[in-house]
Amino acid sequence: KEQIEENMKNYLTEAGKVIDIKKAEIRYNSEWYKDKGVDFLMDLTSKFTVARILERDDFQKRLKDDRDISLLEILYPILQGYDSFEVKADIELGGTDQKFNLLMGRKVQKRFGQAEQDIMTVPLIEGLDGIKKMSKSLGNYIGLSDEPTNMFGKVMSVPDDLMVKYFTLLTDLSQDDIEQLKKDRLNPSIAKTSPKEWKERLALEIVRMYHGEKEAQKARDEWDRVFSKKEYPSEMKEVGAGKLMDIVEVGGAVSSTQAKRLIDQGATRINGEVIKEWNFIPKEGDVVQIGPKTFVRIASK
Repeated sequence: KEQIEENMKNYLTEAGKVIDIKKAEIRYNSEWYKDKGVDFLMDLTSKFTVARILERDDFQKRLKDDRDISLLEILYPILQGYDSFEVKADIELGGTDQKFNLLMGRKVQKRFGQAEQDIMTVPLIEGLDGIKKMSKSLGNYIGLSDEPTNMFGKVMSVPDDLMVKYFTLLTDLSQDDIEQLKKDRLNPSIAKTSPKEWKERLALEIVRMYHGEKEAQKARDEWDRVFSKKEYPSEMKEVGAGKLMDIVEVGGAVSSTQAKRLIDQGATRINGEVIKEWNFIPKEGDVVQIGPKTFVRIASK
């Protein structure tokens, strides 16, 4: 319960970027599940068949591959559907991968004599790797609460092939401008705007939406300072002195295994020089670069 409440703080902070939390009604499904027993579960599940649940695409793929499906996974869509009944949902939103679960809400409502909700699905977007869907667990995401400079830098690392999709789904760029982007992508030799300029515009648009014009301009200036002029960031996190491996772990917010891998791969620099020694000890005032975008300074004692 405590962990859920802690997680909710982060979710509400990010949701508050796009909706007015003061006008929103926040519900926890523990409100209706905590006092229900086996009789309720038997009644609910009796209204559905395993055959219908197993029609879900990913279940079909797993059955063909002879991979197990737990009973909990079968129950989950029904329980999510029951949530729609309890909140008397008029409409439910979700990614295209959630279509089956969203439709289940309509079925549960119908079984309990309630008007069926409409559903709206939105396309999934690939993350910074350009391959897998954006996900915090995969580390390929742009968080709505990311700091402006970090958000700008992440957008600049998005593969060029994703620019049209990102502009279309994540910004208010006009359709005429998007068509021009498509032309520039198809004919780079006669493009009006270079891929780098388009990427900067995309980063500006996204940072502006969540942090405002002033912070977006500051983020662009900082990006230009670090990656075009090869200067250090104007502000850096300070970390205590110690072995390079420990500094990379703390400064880059990675595990010790990841820290060692970064050092072995030559992805860490001290004052611009690549260092591949785990136990190397930077001195006070040194700047440690971790990967392409993270810089930390060794604090004074």
